[in-house]
Amino acid sequence: MTKLGVAVIGIGFWGRNHVRVFNELPETQLKAVCDVNKERATAIAEQYKVDAYTDSRKLLKRKDIQAVSICTWTTTHAVEAARAIRAGKDVLVEKPIASTVREAKRIVDLAERRNVTLMVGFIERFNPGVQAVKNMIDRDEIGTLVSATSKRVSEWPERIGDVGVVKDTAIHDIDIMRYIFDENPTAVFAKIGNLRHSKYEDYAQIMLAFENGKTAFVEANWLTPYKTRNLMLTGSRAILNLNYISQEITIETAGQSTTPRHVWQEPLKQELKHFADCVLHNKQPSVTGGDGLKALQIAEAAFKSSRQNKAVRLRL
Repeated sequence: MTKLGVAVIGIGFWGRNHVRVFNELPETQLKAVCDVNKERATAIAEQYKVDAYTDSRKLLKRKDIQAVSICTWTTTHAVEAARAIRAGKDVLVEKPIASTVREAKRIVDLAERRNVTLMVGFIERFNPGVQAVKNMIDRDEIGTLVSATSKRVSEWPERIGDVGVVKDTAIHDIDIMRYIFDENPTAVFAKIGNLRHSKYEDYAQIMLAFENGKTAFVEANWLTPYKTRNLMLTGSRAILNLNYISQEITIETAGQSTTPRHVWQEPLKQELKHFADCVLHNKQPSVTGGDGLKALQIAEAAFKSSRQNKAVRLRL
């Protein structure tokens, strides 16, 4: 079987997970890692018996590396993604796709011009629980989807260095709402601020309006003493609850409550396998650069709404 030569750029907290999974997947062969911290890069490279770099430009010259994961800080996503695309590499860039909508548009346009795969790391799309929920909606098992509510709260994550709760955390559920409803929201109203942390926002309540009166509510914060990752969907015939972490689903109807079973799988492994398959077989990924751009546009509109204390219309 032909294996995809891959490398990971940025091997901090989350990048190390990319390294581990790429090393485990039968579709990929980990070739190198890159990090500005030389000691970290060397240690991880020795652990996995691959090459270490501190400058991605040197890594990207290698012809045996066809694709890269970019797991650096958000403020460097645009630079690193553009370098990789210009080098002819297929790219998976972690969310958010970039710091700003302007940067994101440049990356998406560049990937299209260079005809390379660009995928954005919205890992919840590959959560088996989310996929099961989406299938239930598409099969009309809960009736007409009326509203959705997500709660993604926890303590302040020490790993965060250059982004707040909206673009790091809430953006997952912004993307999931687009996916679940299978359409773009038409307006956003948000309250965003900081209670305990002066540098970045640490809480957000974001309401998304869709066509025909459908709504979604996204709650995210770094204030809660324990971690919660839940999604609740209200349909005309049933209410559906999903625990993102356990992947457990509960369906409540007028007469009963059921918990359908499915096999737990690691979402990151499913995500990176999908990326590798798309590159190897020249397929479009299910989460595109355009999806990353739209989620970022909604996030920035949420900030605007909070500043102006009014709903902001969306034209995506």
